[in-house]
Amino acid sequence: MARTAAVSVSDTQDTILRVLHLVLFALCIANVAWLVAMYAGGTFIFDSLGRPKPVDFVSFWAAGKLALQGQGAAAYDWAIHKQFQNLSVGYDFPGRYNWHNPPTFLLIATALATVPFLVSLTAWLAITLSLYLVTVRWIVGHPLGWLLAAGSPATLATIAAGQNGFLTASLIGGTLGFMERRPVLSGICLGLLTYKPQFGLLFPIVLVAARRWTVFWVAALTGMVFAVLSWVAYGSEAWIAFFDWLPVTSQAFLSEGRAELGKQQSLFAIVRVLGGPEPLAWTLQAVFTGFVALAACILWRGRAAFELKAAGLAAGTMLATPYAYLYDGPVLAVAVAFLLRLWLAVGFRGYELAGLAAAAALMTAFTFLRVPFAFGSALIVFVLVLLRAWPVLSTRGLHRAA
Repeated sequence: MARTAAVSVSDTQDTILRVLHLVLFALCIANVAWLVAMYAGGTFIFDSLGRPKPVDFVSFWAAGKLALQGQGAAAYDWAIHKQFQNLSVGYDFPGRYNWHNPPTFLLIATALATVPFLVSLTAWLAITLSLYLVTVRWIVGHPLGWLLAAGSPATLATIAAGQNGFLTASLIGGTLGFMERRPVLSGICLGLLTYKPQFGLLFPIVLVAARRWTVFWVAALTGMVFAVLSWVAYGSEAWIAFFDWLPVTSQAFLSEGRAELGKQQSLFAIVRVLGGPEPLAWTLQAVFTGFVALAACILWRGRAAFELKAAGLAAGTMLATPYAYLYDGPVLAVAVAFLLRLWLAVGFRGYELAGLAAAAALMTAFTFLRVPFAFGSALIVFVLVLLRAWPVLSTRGLHRAA
């Protein structure tokens, strides 16, 4: 009887694995088909007139071009920066893609601007996408990792925008993936993540709570070296300009919603989209971020499987920031990659697959409805982590939450 039950469970898991393969493969095909349709329709790479299509990447290239000319600080001046955005594609296009990254990211942007715009965009996507695919595959430890990374709806959004979501996800994946056995490499990855500071809110808190001191101090040192290099390259003026323009950027993007609040994937954005006043949105976001930080600390202080800790922290980084877009969604694929690694080892639960399906559906729905559904995707993944870890957190008796 026991042998029959074991065989039945094994068959069920094999069936789930086959279904997961098919679903992820279908999502990959959908992403490719959508990109082909965008290219054919003049909304990707080239516009309907055959000219280079301006996307978020023009901000990187234009900032780098200014830095190459010794005007790194001017990248933060919206009017000057817009002139170089027009230069990137060769014509004056409506709208703008402002530069508001720290001067550390100028080091990367400068390298990108050493070649023509389309060559730079292609190289950027090829390199960062490859890094992201390899990172997710490495974390999962199974060929499913390729499909998970390529099939995420956020992968399409990041490619279409030419954004930095793949780099962000790779650095977070490296931070968590190296943490147990290579804490120095983990800290270096985290230190490099300072180019995107809003995604580092939880890490220092959790590292202190979990007493991961090597990672903490190596990350701090790496971040300082990264900042000093940018100071040497672009001077104090770039850092002064960055901090001077931060309130302007916050006012435009968060208070006034000039970049469409519906595109932002956060609790703050949801409150604003629903008509809530800005003070209420900030209050709810702060309280919610505090809850996520507390939950992450409890998780990391407990005896849950490392995969759950890593998945919870990765998903938590998406939830904790008020400023995130769908192109930042590859970070969520990193969270799911750790969950998938655990599930492949100890088995799936029915509600977990249903949760993943719901998370993917919400991300996909954003493309059509322009509502912050990806926040719901991150929340679902975070809840899946807590549900799986709860027996360990509540009893404190087991090493793995299986």
